[in-house]
Amino acid sequence: MKPTEPCYQNYVRILREELRPAMGCTEPIAIAYAAAKARAVLGSLPERLLIEVSGNIIKNVKSVVVPHTGGLRGIPAAAAVGAVAGDETAELEVISRVSREQIAATADYLAHTPIQVRCAETEHIFDIQITAYRGPDSAFVRILDYHTNLVCVRRNGQTLLEKECASREDGLTDRSCLSIRGIVDFAECVEPADVAEILERQISYNMAIAQEGLRGNYGANIGRTVLRGREYDVNYQMRAWAAAASDARMNGCELPVVINSGSGNQGITSSVPVIVYAREKGFSHEELLRALCVSNLVTTHLKTGIGRLSAYCGAVSAGAGAGAGVAWLKGGRFEMIAHTVVNAVAVTSGIICDGAKASCAAKIAAAVDAGLLGLAMYEDGNQFFGGDGIVKKGVENTIATVGKLARLGMEQTDREIIQLMMEG
Repeated sequence: MKPTEPCYQNYVRILREELRPAMGCTEPIAIAYAAAKARAVLGSLPERLLIEVSGNIIKNVKSVVVPHTGGLRGIPAAAAVGAVAGDETAELEVISRVSREQIAATADYLAHTPIQVRCAETEHIFDIQITAYRGPDSAFVRILDYHTNLVCVRRNGQTLLEKECASREDGLTDRSCLSIRGIVDFAECVEPADVAEILERQISYNMAIAQEGLRGNYGANIGRTVLRGREYDVNYQMRAWAAAASDARMNGCELPVVINSGSGNQGITSSVPVIVYAREKGFSHEELLRALCVSNLVTTHLKTGIGRLSAYCGAVSAGAGAGAGVAWLKGGRFEMIAHTVVNAVAVTSGIICDGAKASCAAKIAAAVDAGLLGLAMYEDGNQFFGGDGIVKKGVENTIATVGKLARLGMEQTDREIIQLMMEG
């Protein structure tokens, strides 16, 4: 693969599209973004909000702390801080610059403003619709399929923006170009300058929040629990640092992360273990960048067939990606990386997603462990074979099967999870 080839350029674009900074869990942040946009279109602070969202949005916002709210959780809190203090031009960093006065104003707004939340009647897994009212005026904003995809904006019934509501991610690079062999080839030939800015921001942001998670007191403190007594064991360090970043992020830490496939937890899981391993073992910065190309693109490849939101835990894909990145650092190429991915997803593909919350950190620790186990199996001459459960012959066939399981097979599971969560 050469830098002048379309496939190479597509891989660089995919990294640029997926590895984006976000402040807080991306689903509540998408709601805050929509609310900030609705306020801007309305021209003043709304005196009433109607929020209609798909079930998966309810699932992923219900239990997670929204940054810069003083510890508040849920859809009304996310919408309130977006309306009061959000910068509608900042997309997923919409509430990255909120003052103490605005935090207090958000609490007051939430206490005195009618905010109605409904489960939207929609065929889309990812759907956010916010209508803002003030006096006789109204503004409507809709985000569809992914976190910043504004498809409709109206003011007083007049359409300001309208895009086709297709069941695909229009405007993004076609992910069908991704394959494990292609990812390995790309990592070998990539010009570091083409990806350095993207990946160095991921290193900086995600390691900073991991460090904060280990230092502070967040949620169930999974990272600190994993690391206790194992401070000098790199396998535990990788799991602990990744889990600690999620501890902080799920429990209101006001530091940004660089996401992958729309998720901060996936961005953390696909990067932090690889960074920890590279630093502990003394790999060069360039080797780390190449390994991060592998881990991030493997994660994106796995998630493409699954979809942005699912009943299938996204940490599973990212843990496999992390294992692949470590395999690259150990000198592995296509065969080792392919077996690592297959072995990892064979172990952890049953983990469900029951929304963003403190226990995500524990699932991340398990997913990273599965990625490392998948790698260790290959190193010891062991593997899962086609026909072992959902494992198929060939890594691409296994990846396609996992996507079908998560996207189609777990549809009813997803509905049941959402119903159970809504029951309280």
